[in-house]
Amino acid sequence: MKTLRRIALALVIIGAINWGLIGLFQFDLVGSIFGGTTSGFARFIYTLVGISGIICLGLLFNSDTADVPDREESRNLSNTSYATEFAEDPDLDKLYNPSMEAYEDMEDGDEDEEFK
Repeated sequence: MKTLRRIALALVIIGAINWGLIGLFQFDLVGSIFGGTTSGFARFIYTLVGISGIICLGLLFNSDTADVPDREESRNLSNTSYATEFAEDPDLDKLYNPSMEAYEDMEDGDEDEEFK
């Protein structure tokens, strides 16, 4: 469904550019590329652009905000937490020797021979 909407949006953009050229310069790009406005293939392209416009009309009323981030979400992205940058260094002795004696010795301030 997402691919269909992207194709429809691309065709709507092509149609908008074509209408802009018609309005500004009285030049029909689709008609000139495909053999005039009355040729079968040009009419097929015009039909595809019209159907794409109807498909993209649903995007106006789409309540799904998965494609567009919410204002609150975008604010939270800029609120970076720097709490770990100024934290104390971890006690590596506790990590490498997790026995209770090593933990208690470090708390009491006593050091064993292996910690000197």
